[in-house]
Amino acid sequence: MNLNTLMLFSDNAGADAAAQGGGITQMLSLIIPMALLAIVFYFFIYRPQKKQEKETADMRNSIELGDVIVSSGGIVGMVVKIKDDMILIETSGDRTKIQLQKWAVHSVIEKANEPEEVKETKKESKKK
Repeated sequence: MNLNTLMLFSDNAGADAAAQGGGITQMLSLIIPMALLAIVFYFFIYRPQKKQEKETADMRNSIELGDVIVSSGGIVGMVVKIKDDMILIETSGDRTKIQLQKWAVHSVIEKANEPEEVKETKKESKKK
């Protein structure tokens, strides 16, 4: 073996050692941004969505007889009967009755047993 061959092998050994040390930093430079992205998705997308779904489920489960609701199709009516996942509402002055599933309820406009003072404060806050 001549001197040039030995120098070639020694240069490759040094480069391999440097590459192994640099591999960890390269790996961390890929993992850290991905972890930060996952954290951002959790706090800004997943968590608020779960909170909204829970509030909607609570609202639908708290529907009582006499509540005025709006369906997802825009139908407004008063709850006449509740049976498992079905709701019977009465709309307009003609007393038309429509049967809906609970998942089709978009919002509760007015609770049946809510005191008048609370109703008035809600109306005033909507006007402002």
